[in-house]
Amino acid sequence: MISVLVVDDQVLIRAGLAALLRAAGFTVVGEAADGEEAVRQAAEVKPDVVLMDIRMPGMDGIRATERILSTAEPPAPKVLILTTFDLDEYVYNALRLGASGFLLKDTLPERLIAAIQTVASGDILLAPTATRRLIEAFTKPPEAAPPPELADLTARELQVLRLVGHALSNKEIAERMAVSQSTVKTHLNRVMGKLGLTSRAQVVVLSYDSGLVKPGRR
Repeated sequence: MISVLVVDDQVLIRAGLAALLRAAGFTVVGEAADGEEAVRQAAEVKPDVVLMDIRMPGMDGIRATERILSTAEPPAPKVLILTTFDLDEYVYNALRLGASGFLLKDTLPERLIAAIQTVASGDILLAPTATRRLIEAFTKPPEAAPPPELADLTARELQVLRLVGHALSNKEIAERMAVSQSTVKTHLNRVMGKLGLTSRAQVVVLSYDSGLVKPGRR
């Protein structure tokens, strides 16, 4: 059973989300009204997933995400961002810090439930209506050479990094490379280990930051 910490400064939204998740079979282990409370509760209850609002008084969701992920004992919780705006620079910053994805607050209940299950399993989940615009709006073409650590990747690992950057799933990558999904996972784990990354979202961001993937190109 997946445990969830719900973070939102609006009490009605917070209570509604908690009720929805309980009805869907999740264990709601806490509710927080701001970032500071979220950090404290995350350390105490150790949820599988933190459902994080961005814009809150005091410590916002971005700083709270950074604090939670940088101080959590392994295994760290997965952070799923909920935001009102599909083009919000805060979302991109959250992905850089290790958040596992984001959804818009007008998403359907069944999609939210599926999203929590997705990030809890270790995958990334991005709002489909915003993914391309988010990347194109907030990722600039690199002005310098790719980071030196990419030189340590094998040709297969570079290929996996590029395909993950294009938002392909492990199944789609396996089909493209004519290998098994377990082989894709092995390559991806090696990429993350060599580059010091902890989430698939960070792999996507790095693929753009390094210049390996260009915004707007498939």
